[in-house]
Amino acid sequence: MIDILRQIGVVLGALAFLGVCWWAFSPKRKKRFEEDAKLPFADEQENLDRTARESESTAGKEADKKQQQGQDK
Repeated sequence: MIDILRQIGVVLGALAFLGVCWWAFSPKRKKRFEEDAKLPFADEQENLDRTARESESTAGKEADKKQQQGQDK
């Protein structure tokens, strides 16, 4: 009796494995998974762009301050 339950378990496990493989490698989901794979890099690029914009605005403000100080002297 226990052998039959083991065989049923093995068959169900194999079917579950094949189902997950079918779901993961389905051509219908390929585009979504490719976009999801690029998300960590998109966050880094977004952070780099934000940092660059902040540094440009900070540099512009400092240049304005220096220019104003130069005009005051």
